[in-house]
Amino acid sequence: MGRRSRVSKAIALLVGLTWLTVAGPQPGWAQEAQPSAAPAPTLTLRQAIDQALGKNPEAAMAQADLKAAKAGVSQARTGLLPRLNFAEDISRGNDPVYVFGTRLRQQQFTAADFALNSLNKPTPVGNFATRFNGSWMLFNWFGTQEQIHGAKFAAASATAMSEQADQGIVLRVVEAYQAVLYAQRRVDVAQHEETTAEALLADAKTKVRAGLAVDSDMLAAQVNLSERQEARIAAEGEVDVAWAQLEAAMGADTSSPRATLQPIQARSFPDGVLADDIVSALKAKPDLKALRQQTLAQSAAAKSARDSLAPTVSAYGNWELDNPNFTGGGGNNWVAGVQLNLDIFPMAKRAQLAQERAAQQKAEAQQRAGEQQIRLAVNRAWTEHHTAERIVATAQASMQQSAESLRIVHNRYKAGLATMTDLLRAEDAQRRSQNDYWRAVYGNTVAYAALMYSTGTLTPDSAETLQ
Repeated sequence: MGRRSRVSKAIALLVGLTWLTVAGPQPGWAQEAQPSAAPAPTLTLRQAIDQALGKNPEAAMAQADLKAAKAGVSQARTGLLPRLNFAEDISRGNDPVYVFGTRLRQQQFTAADFALNSLNKPTPVGNFATRFNGSWMLFNWFGTQEQIHGAKFAAASATAMSEQADQGIVLRVVEAYQAVLYAQRRVDVAQHEETTAEALLADAKTKVRAGLAVDSDMLAAQVNLSERQEARIAAEGEVDVAWAQLEAAMGADTSSPRATLQPIQARSFPDGVLADDIVSALKAKPDLKALRQQTLAQSAAAKSARDSLAPTVSAYGNWELDNPNFTGGGGNNWVAGVQLNLDIFPMAKRAQLAQERAAQQKAEAQQRAGEQQIRLAVNRAWTEHHTAERIVATAQASMQQSAESLRIVHNRYKAGLATMTDLLRAEDAQRRSQNDYWRAVYGNTVAYAALMYSTGTLTPDSAETLQ
C-alpha cells in the first residue's frame, strides 16, 4: 500500500506539471510577450497654461468682446464719412400727380399734357428710375470725434479685461496644477504609511507568537493598517478630483490619458514690500485699467450728448435718372444743398445728457471703489503669502521633530520599553506632520500666485517661477 501511495503521488505531480505546461505560459513569459507601455508625457505648468489660454471658454469670450469693441471703433469712424445710397425703382400708374411728375422727370412733358382730360384722367405711364442720394455731416461740434474717442476707450477697456481674464485663467491653472501635485504627494505619504503599517503588523504578530506582546497589540496594528488603507484610497480619490479640476481649467478632454507631472517641491519666493506691491498693483492691474478706460469712455459719451444740443451742418445731394422704358429715352436731374439743423425743443437730448453725466459719476465711483478693493486684495494676499512662508518653516521643523520622535519610540518599542499605543500615537503624529508640511508647501505656492495676481503681474512667463 505504501508503494502504491508513492506511485499515485508521483503520477498526480506529473499530471499537474503537464497541465501547467499545456494551460498557458508562466507569468514571466506573459510579461515578456506583452509590449511595454509607452511612458506618459510630462505636462509642465507652462504647457498647461498655454493650453488653457487656447481652449478655455472664458478666454474665447474675452477675445470676442475685444473684437466687438474694435468693431465699435470702426463703426464710430464711419460718422466722418459721407453716405451714398443707390436705388432702382420700376413703377407704373395713372395717379394724376404721379403721371404729371413722372413726365416732367422723364423730360417728356408736352403742351397736350396740359389738357384737362390729360390732367384729370391721364393715361397710365411707366417709369424706370435710377437714383443716387448721399449726405455728409460737415460739422456737429465734434460730437462724432467724441464718439470715436469713447469707442477707443471702450476698446482699451476690453483689451484690459482680456488681460484680466487671461490672468484669472493662469491663476486657476496654477491652483489646479499645484492641487494635483499636493494630492499626489498625499498618495505617496499614504502609501508609505500603509507599507509601514504592514511592517508594524508583521512585527506585532512575531512578538505575539514569541510571547513578547499581547493579542491587543496585534489587533491595534490591524486596525491601524485598515485606517492607512482607507487613507490611501481617499487620497487616490482626491487625485482624481484634482485632475478633473485641472482638466476643466485647461479646457482639456477628460477622456484623454493623463500626463506625468513633476513632483511638488518646496520653494522660497522673493519678499516684497507691501507699499510697493500696492503701488505696482494700482499701475498694472488690468481690471483697474479697464475701469479707468470705462470712465474715460463715459466722459466722452457725456461730451457727445452735450454736443448734440448744438446745431449741425450737413450737405446732401440727389441724382435721378427716369426713363419711360428700360432702354432709356428719358431725362435725369439732380439736387444738392447744405442744411443747417437745430433742435428747438431738445427735451429728449437734455434727458440723455443727464443720464450720461450720471453714468459718468457712477463710473468714477466704480473706479475709486476698484482702487480700494485692489488695495485690500493686495494687503490680504501679501499677508497670506508671508503667513504661508512662516507656516512652511514651522511645518518643516515639526516634521523633523516627529520623525525623530517616531524613531525613538520605535526603538523603545523594540526594546519592550514602549507600548503599541505609544508607537501608533507617534506614527499618527509623524503622518500628520508630513501632510501638514506638504499642505503648507502647496499653500505657499498658491499664496504667492495669488499675490502676483493681485498685483497684476501673473503672466504665463512669470508663472514659470511657480513650477
